[in-house]
Amino acid sequence: MSIKVYAPASMGNVGVGFDLLGAALAPLDGSLLGDRVFIEAAPSGVKLTLTGPWAHKLPESQQQNIVYQCACFFLEALGKPSVGLALTLEKNLPVGSGLGSSASSVVAALYALNLYFDEPYSPQQLLLLMGEFEGKISGSVHFDNVAPCYLGGMQLMLNVPGRVCDTIPGFDDWYWVLAYPGISLSTAKMRALLPEHYDRSVAIDFGRYLSAFVHASYKQDAALAIEVLKDVLAEPYRADAIPGYRQARAGLAELGMLTTGISGSGPTLFSVTDTLATAQAARDWLEQHYLSGPGGFSHICRLDKQGARRVD
Repeated sequence: MSIKVYAPASMGNVGVGFDLLGAALAPLDGSLLGDRVFIEAAPSGVKLTLTGPWAHKLPESQQQNIVYQCACFFLEALGKPSVGLALTLEKNLPVGSGLGSSASSVVAALYALNLYFDEPYSPQQLLLLMGEFEGKISGSVHFDNVAPCYLGGMQLMLNVPGRVCDTIPGFDDWYWVLAYPGISLSTAKMRALLPEHYDRSVAIDFGRYLSAFVHASYKQDAALAIEVLKDVLAEPYRADAIPGYRQARAGLAELGMLTTGISGSGPTLFSVTDTLATAQAARDWLEQHYLSGPGGFSHICRLDKQGARRVD
């Protein structure tokens, strides 16, 4: 038996919803922007092989790899430590990109392992496990990447007993233009840039914008959603740490993009429009003016409504 699973890239925060909102992404050209994990039987032990364009950025020791750790955990939890597994991680997302790279690996691995062993974990149990493992890499447990990566679409974090999150409606005519410049930024370091305390007015604005965005999503009021898609908690403190971000934001506004923000903790940015021609112009502009390092890329995306899925 063999299993192959794909887990899409994800955008944490979506600007307006710091730690509480996330979205899965699907390039318009059909390319798979996310990691894949392959599992098959092996004579004994756990063996991990790394492939893909970003495999060289991962630890050389398989014991330090989160996919290997997921497999060892699964075998121990099921009381089958002697079962042999051969895993391959196809690393298609850059590390420290703001595209949910660690979440993609964790979701693909745990989803594949759960399928391979006849689904011993329920969807909610599996989601909690995904958050726990992803937190080992990012430094703290947040679900705004793992939840949309696993479940697809745009997810609002609830964090109430029995319900980690729930799907909120997206806007089908929105194009999400992404640009990863080719540099990596540590999530922990970007989080450390944020203040420990915020003024009351900022807290009120955060609640107002997020609640208005969720309201607009259900009402399908795109104009209101764009108006309130503002990041008052993180972007003011992170923007200057991302080379070229402020200039890109201004340049994209001149092209007619409706709004621009930071994907996760950066350096990837997202920009929204409801016109394909404008999205194409924005992608071209970003390729010329924002991409600076090797491996940088830009994609025009829709929301990926499928989330993690078997692809063999």
